[in-house]
Amino acid sequence: MKLNEAIAKRLTELLSEKGLTAYGLFMRSGVSQATISDLKNMNNTGVNVRILYELCEGLEIGLDEFFRSPLFEKGNIVD
Repeated sequence: MKLNEAIAKRLTELLSEKGLTAYGLFMRSGVSQATISDLKNMNNTGVNVRILYELCEGLEIGLDEFFRSPLFEKGNIVD
């Protein structure tokens, strides 16, 4: 899968685990709803590390936990 697909899936997983909506994450992270929507809908081919950091802050996790998923294991991401 492509990186943007893995990020979208992981973000959706974490929102579900935390019982949050995209709006709730916007309120907690300050990342715009449009950006969150673009990430979830894979309308973004690249993502700024700062945005991921702010989303993780809103999810109350670290970047390490965001990427601690089989989705990001070697061989699962293709160009």
